[in-house]
Amino acid sequence: MKLNVKISVITLICFMVFLPNSIFAQEILQNGSQGQEVYNLQDSLRKMGYLPTQPTGYYGPMTEEAVRQFQVDTRVSSTGIFGPQTQRKLNNVEMMARVVNGEARGEEYIGQVAVAAVILNRLSTPGFPKSTYDVIFQTNAFTAVNDGQYYLSPTFYSYRAVIDALKGWDPTYGSVYYYNPTIATDDWIFTRQTVLRIGNHLFAK
Repeated sequence: MKLNVKISVITLICFMVFLPNSIFAQEILQNGSQGQEVYNLQDSLRKMGYLPTQPTGYYGPMTEEAVRQFQVDTRVSSTGIFGPQTQRKLNNVEMMARVVNGEARGEEYIGQVAVAAVILNRLSTPGFPKSTYDVIFQTNAFTAVNDGQYYLSPTFYSYRAVIDALKGWDPTYGSVYYYNPTIATDDWIFTRQTVLRIGNHLFAK
């Protein structure tokens, strides 16, 4: 029991460090809000390309419009208010972008979108976990989590690849696996039905 508690604490610390600080917002943020939580939100929106200015800590019309556009792109009710549902979506985008950056950094853009699409496909496929966090941190699901590359800061293109996947672009045609055939060591993956190749990755069902 003590070991489990220790592991849970370590997991929580990692979760706190490597997700946007906005996950800990204690209240709904909207036009007129100000403070560190607004600053953190603006910083995330800027990294994703929604906010063209540096964070100020004040939630004005420009931030409201940036939130609204993020909501439209990620299929959240477009109120311009940063509430719990938008907050969860923002954190899911952050986690997915970290996987894309760690797994497909250096691949052409379509290959980055494809990795994001695989995560989404797993969410809707029986036999896989039903939350973004659980899909990403399922044991041995993604090499980037195992080797630590997940904890690198995502690039702008990693974020945009996730957004494009959330908007419906699936270059993999429903694939739930991908691998690099030149370095894969698990014979099981070679038994999966290959759908197509994008860059260095084969995508499979």
